Amino acid sequence: MKAFALQGSFGLDALRPTELPDPEPGPGQIVLKMKAASLNFRDLLVAKGLYNPKFSLPLVPLSDGVGEVVAVGEGVTRVKLGDRVSPIFNQRWIDGELSAAKARGALGGELPGVLSERVLVDQEGVVAVPPHLTDEEAASLPCAAVTAWNALFAASHLKAGETVLVQGTGGVSLFALQLARLAGARVIVTSSSDEKLERARALGASATINYRTTPEWDAPAISFTGGVGVDHVVEVGGAGTIVRSLRAVRIGGRVSVIGVLSGGAPELNLFPILMKQVQAQGIFVGSRAMFEDMNRAIAAGELRPVIDRVFPFGEVREALRHMESGGHFGKIAIRF
Repeated sequence: MKAFALQGSFGLDALRPTELPDPEPGPGQIVLKMKAASLNFRDLLVAKGLYNPKFSLPLVPLSDGVGEVVAVGEGVTRVKLGDRVSPIFNQRWIDGELSAAKARGALGGELPGVLSERVLVDQEGVVAVPPHLTDEEAASLPCAAVTAWNALFAASHLKAGETVLVQGTGGVSLFALQLARLAGARVIVTSSSDEKLERARALGASATINYRTTPEWDAPAISFTGGVGVDHVVEVGGAGTIVRSLRAVRIGGRVSVIGVLSGGAPELNLFPILMKQVQAQGIFVGSRAMFEDMNRAIAAGELRPVIDRVFPFGEVREALRHMESGGHFGKIAIRF
């Protein structure tokens, strides 16, 4: 089968096509014929050796995709031939709280990823995807969408009428916007692009802030809530944004720390967390149970993920460079 793998070293130029043996399922295992994959910022970091330079090479990258079950091993009962399913990000996190053992089963890192024509996984590590979605839309769910769902609903209890602030228009942020609107919440979106903010309003954003022209964006966010502060911040920026997120959130509100797009290790004043009783929580994708809960909501609401651009399988390096440019709005997909 055809695949792409990081070979010999890290770097986008080291991500090269290769031929691998077709996998054969053992007991409890299944083989997926991949239909589509999607990119996360993590995939770019993995490819460049910035996520974990100790990953073993060669490595087939990417965690998110959708495929058809084309082979099953002995004892498989959760799926059948012909089912359309997505592998979950953490193959060992089925339910309950995250543990050290569950965290060591991520695709495209500790385990081989989905950037190959056929993928071997355990039957426990897949979920059925909503039938109304295209392959590319379904492939966008496992990491970004589940992360947003975990932040807003599994680790929190977002209610209708509450206000969520999301940063930027990448995958997690747009899924947070769409899922929060599905639940009846109001959403503030920040971005450096007026064009992207206009598109965010078309998706249902209640307010938008250009952080380049309004660097003190916490002030208008607070103003939008009548001076109270937002109920929940989906924090993807890191060092460059966490201070303003803590200012923007209300007393007793939540900040879900998801990404470090602007760097890590800020000079952080912990006083606002103490005085405002802010609940700060780290979010590392989510479990299979969360994925299944989210899919029921997506199907009921007929939510459609935002796909920025679809690249053919042979142009995965170009797709990663497109992500690196920061010009995308929503998810970047790969069609097999």
